[in-house]
Amino acid sequence: MSSGNGLRPGRTRFWMDRIGFMSVLLGCLLTGPAFAEQAGPTSDSAEVSPTVVPSAVRGRVQDPDGAWVTGASVRLDTGDARVSRTVETDAQGRFVFRDVSAGAYSLTVTEPGMEAWSSSGQIGAGAEVDLAGVKLVMVSATADVQVTATETEVAAAQVELEEQQRVLGFIPNFYATYMWDAEPLRARQKFDLAWKSVTDPVSFAMTGVVAGVEQAQGSFPGYGQGARGYSRRYGASFADGLTSVMVGQAVLPTVFRQDPRYFVKGTGSILARGLYAISTTVVCRGDNRRWEPNYSNVLGNVISAGISNAYYPASDRHGAGLTLENSMVQTALGSVGALFQEFVVRRLTPHVPTYDAR
Repeated sequence: MSSGNGLRPGRTRFWMDRIGFMSVLLGCLLTGPAFAEQAGPTSDSAEVSPTVVPSAVRGRVQDPDGAWVTGASVRLDTGDARVSRTVETDAQGRFVFRDVSAGAYSLTVTEPGMEAWSSSGQIGAGAEVDLAGVKLVMVSATADVQVTATETEVAAAQVELEEQQRVLGFIPNFYATYMWDAEPLRARQKFDLAWKSVTDPVSFAMTGVVAGVEQAQGSFPGYGQGARGYSRRYGASFADGLTSVMVGQAVLPTVFRQDPRYFVKGTGSILARGLYAISTTVVCRGDNRRWEPNYSNVLGNVISAGISNAYYPASDRHGAGLTLENSMVQTALGSVGALFQEFVVRRLTPHVPTYDAR
C-alpha cells in the first residue's frame, strides 16, 4: 500500500547499498597511506650502507747525495699501539702502506749509517699521504782520539818547568827536579839545559862577582891588576863554569847515558836524606832509571880541572897532583851543594811545581 510520497522498500535497499559502497570506498581511500607506512618499505625503498674507502701512506727515501735508498726500513704505527707494520724501500726508494685505518699515525725510516727520520700526523678515511721528500742524513761521526805524548815531549815539558826554578826568585836552579820519576833527558836536552845554564844573565853576573873578589884578594897574581887583570880573571872564571857544566853535565852524561840532575828525595828521616844527598856525588840515576856510579860527575871534575891548566897563569899551575886535588875539592863541594838542595833550596825557591817526592 502506498504511503503517499514515501520511498518504496526496494528503492530504499538500492540507496542503502550505494551508500554502503561509497563508505567502504572512502574508508579505503583514507586508511591506505597509513597502511602503507605500517607495512614497511618495499625492496625499492630499502636504505644502502655507504662503502668505506681505505687510506694509504706512501713515499720515497733519498740519501744525502739525492740517490734513492734501497732496503731502508720503514715502520708505520697507527693510533692502536698494538698495530705496527714494517716494509722496505724498493730499488727506487719507494714504499707504500695500504689499507691504513683513519686516525693518527707515525712513520719512522731507518738505515744503517744514517740518522733515523720520522713523521707523524692524522689521516682521514680514504685519504692518501705522499711523503716524497724523505731525505736521510749521515750519522754525526764522533772520533775518540787519545793523544799520547812521546817520552821526548814529556821530558821537554818537565825541563821547561825546571828552567823556571830560581832560588830567591832570580838565581838559576835548573839541575834540581822535584819529580822522583822524571822522564830521562835525551842527549839534545842535556846540551840545551847546560847551555841555558851557563848563558843565563845571572850566571854572567855571578862570574863577574867571583872575578872581582879574586882580584880584591890578589888571587892568581900572574893575571896582574887593573882592567886587564879583571878581564883575565873573569874569563878564567867563566871558562871554569863553562867546562864544568858542558863536560860534567852534558858531554859525559850523554856518553855514559846518565842523568845530570839532582833528584830531591824530600821525605824520610834527616839522616836518610842527608846520606842520600852526599851519595849523589858518586852515585847517580842512569837513563835506564837505575842507580849507578856517577862517572859523569867524578870524571867531569877531573877533566875540567885539567882544562883549567891551559888558561891559568903558569905560576899557579902545580902539575897533575894539584889537578886531582882540585877535582876532589869540587867533588866535596858537590856534596855540600846536594845537602843544600835537599834541605834548603826548595824553601827559597818560589813557585816550585808540586811533584811526587820519595
